[in-house]
Amino acid sequence: MPLRVAALVLLLVIVACASAGTEVGALPAHHVPGGGFRNLNPAFSRTSAWTRWAFIGRRTWEGLTAPRVFDAPRVANDGAALRATPPTTAIAWIGHATLLVQMDGLSILTDPQWSDRAGPTSFIGARRLSPPGLAFESLPRIDVVVISHDHYDHLDLPTVQRLAATHDPLFLVPLGLAGWFRDNGMPHVEELDWWHEREHRGVRFVCVPAQHFAQRSLWDANKRLWASWAILGRERRLYFGGDTGYFDGFAEAGRRLGPFDVAALAIGAYMPASIMKWVHTTPEEAVQAFVDLGARRMLAMHWGTFDLADEPLGEPPLRMRADWERRGLDPERAWILALGETRAW
Repeated sequence: MPLRVAALVLLLVIVACASAGTEVGALPAHHVPGGGFRNLNPAFSRTSAWTRWAFIGRRTWEGLTAPRVFDAPRVANDGAALRATPPTTAIAWIGHATLLVQMDGLSILTDPQWSDRAGPTSFIGARRLSPPGLAFESLPRIDVVVISHDHYDHLDLPTVQRLAATHDPLFLVPLGLAGWFRDNGMPHVEELDWWHEREHRGVRFVCVPAQHFAQRSLWDANKRLWASWAILGRERRLYFGGDTGYFDGFAEAGRRLGPFDVAALAIGAYMPASIMKWVHTTPEEAVQAFVDLGARRMLAMHWGTFDLADEPLGEPPLRMRADWERRGLDPERAWILALGETRAW
């Protein structure tokens, strides 16, 4: 008996040693014990809640009393070429962070938003400045929808419900959002953590880190994860930034999943810097992110569609072009699309 006990103790010690450092059952660093998520950049910080809500209150009042007007460049697009069978290999900018991506026989939407406001109701929230670049009725059959996070300008309930009813796509979302979709009658959804992936008909969808936050009400701050996405086909690779501040995650994604053919990056909603600095990129930071990713082309998005911040509405592409020229980059690699414009890639 003592020999058997000694052997058992020895076995347990070996197992314990083999498991040392693996932290079986431990939470990933971006998970908060007890629920929720956080950014990993040690320098990340946000202004006080009072400052943020004062900004939202001011912007809401200005939107009601003195709404700004801006007509982003646009091209007519009836969707006929995008509805061709089989699908082409193309990217169309619908507006804001909504892209229609076609690759390897799939039609994919990013952060679809077709509503007149980005907010909890039809009369509260940032106004749409220009109509979508493609009418909803003109869409091809949508196979997959990727969502970056839960903010209203990126996750619009009427739009995703309409997509579910008319196209029944697979919704791929960050952790914590699948329940929201199911609660709202959309069960065809899967949620992923950072660096996890899902393959659909030969295309890999990788959920990659972003530096942002999540919130749709006063009570659910950071209860759901935020993310960017890498969409990896047989011959084409797309990086979709969603919403993110500048951080070292761009370089890491480039190392792990690049080279990317196109990096779709946000260039708007960066003023005032005291509020936006850590959660949105300036045009210059977006260009640096493009360099970090090692992408072949940069597609500018997240500007000229909703009035979300204080910078002049037409300023983001001007600053992007100026920084592009300052760096001596090939102008053909900078895609500043008009609403509705489609590019083969």
